[in-house]
Amino acid sequence: MNKSKAKITAIGTYVPEKRLTNEDLEKIVETNDEWIRQRTGMKERRIAGNEEFASALAFKAIDQLVEQYGKDLSDVDCILVSTTTPDYVFPSVAAQIQAHYSIPHAGALDVNAACAGFTYGLHLANGLITSGLHQKVLVVASETLSKVTDYTDRTTCVLFGDGAAAVVVERCEDMSSFLASHMGTDGNKGHHLYRTHLSSTMNGNPLSTSGKMVQNGREVYKWASRTLPVEMAELLRKAKVGLDDINWFIPHSANLRMIESISEKSGIPMERTLTSVEYFGNTSAVSIPLALQLGIEHGKVKKGDLLLLYGFGGGLTHAGLLIRWGIE
Repeated sequence: MNKSKAKITAIGTYVPEKRLTNEDLEKIVETNDEWIRQRTGMKERRIAGNEEFASALAFKAIDQLVEQYGKDLSDVDCILVSTTTPDYVFPSVAAQIQAHYSIPHAGALDVNAACAGFTYGLHLANGLITSGLHQKVLVVASETLSKVTDYTDRTTCVLFGDGAAAVVVERCEDMSSFLASHMGTDGNKGHHLYRTHLSSTMNGNPLSTSGKMVQNGREVYKWASRTLPVEMAELLRKAKVGLDDINWFIPHSANLRMIESISEKSGIPMERTLTSVEYFGNTSAVSIPLALQLGIEHGKVKKGDLLLLYGFGGGLTHAGLLIRWGIE
C-alpha cells in the first residue's frame, strides 16, 4: 500500500488594524526609531484591541482562507493551533475554532512550541496525514503578544506584535508539499525565554513572576545563531537537497539582525530570505506564514518553489521543513 501524501492547499492571514510605530514607543520608554531599527529592523507592529483575543484573530485568518480559496471546513478532521497567548488556560483555542465553524468530526488541540509552533504544527499535520490517521488538517497560529509584553522593558517591548495565520493541509494523490522535516529542543536553556504560570523556578533558576514575557536576548541570539545553521544543514542532508536548490528561506522573524546572522552562517543570501519583521515585528509562530503570504502577494513565491521554513523560540525549541509550494 502506498504511503499517503500531504499537501498545503490554502493559506490565510490576519493582522489587527492598530499600528504601534517606533515613534509611538518613544513616548512609552526611553528609546528611539534609529536604535530600534538598527538592532531589530522593525518599524512598526500590529496590536490587538483590548477585547480581541487569539481566537478572534484566528477566526479572521480562517475567514480569509475560506473566502480566497473557497474551502469547505466541514470535513476537517483535526485542528492544530499554535499559541502562547490562548484566551483561556483551557479550553483550547482549537476547541473554540471547532465550535465557531461547527466542524462536526474534528479533534482539536493547542500546540505550545512558542515561536516554532507553526512549523511544529505543519510537522504534526504531515505526520497525521501520511500515517493515514487523518485526511484534512487545519493548522493555525494566533498570538496576542501585546497582552503579555512588559512595556516598561525597552529591550523587549519594541519587539512583539499580534496576528494570526491558517493553512489547510490535505491528503493528496499527486505531489506532496513535504519533502522533509526536523524538530529539536534544548530545554536546559528554557529560562532564557519564558512567561511564568504556576512555578517560579526552572531548571533550578529563579524566574520573574510578573506574568509578562521575559527574554535574555543575548543568550537566545547566541543559541539560534549557533544551533540553526547546523540543524538546517542536517535537514538538507536528509532530504538530499543543496543550498542552491532552495528558492526561499523563511525563518522565524525574531529580529532582522538575528536572521542576517543565521542566513550568513547557513550560506543562504538575504536576497533569498523572506521575513515579516519590518512592519509586523516578532509575531511568534505567526511570523513564518505572514512572511510566506507576503512573498505570495509580492509575486516572489510561485508554484513549484522549494521553501525552507525554520521556526525557533521558547523552550528552547526549533523545527524546520522543506516544502514544495503547490498553490498557483
